[in-house]
Amino acid sequence: MIRRLHVKFSGRVHGVGFRFTAEAVASRLNLTGWVKNLHSGEVEIVAEGQEEDLKKFVSDIEGQFSTYISDKEISWEEPSSEFKEFGIRF
Repeated sequence: MIRRLHVKFSGRVHGVGFRFTAEAVASRLNLTGWVKNLHSGEVEIVAEGQEEDLKKFVSDIEGQFSTYISDKEISWEEPSSEFKEFGIRF
């Protein structure tokens, strides 16, 4: 089942390779969407794919950045299928 994940990570998540790692993990899992730094200091991600792959994506990100992440907000949404690939937004 295709789902859409919207997540914001907070903590010390800027300047640690977070976006580039998210892009690599998403590509490995065949997810589409984007990741970007927010002016608030958070990192926002919108990703679409199989629900199990989206859960693995979050788990992998948390595993690699556990010392930098202080909190996350996750919401599940209906997929829009608007994305062709996963990329970094600026």
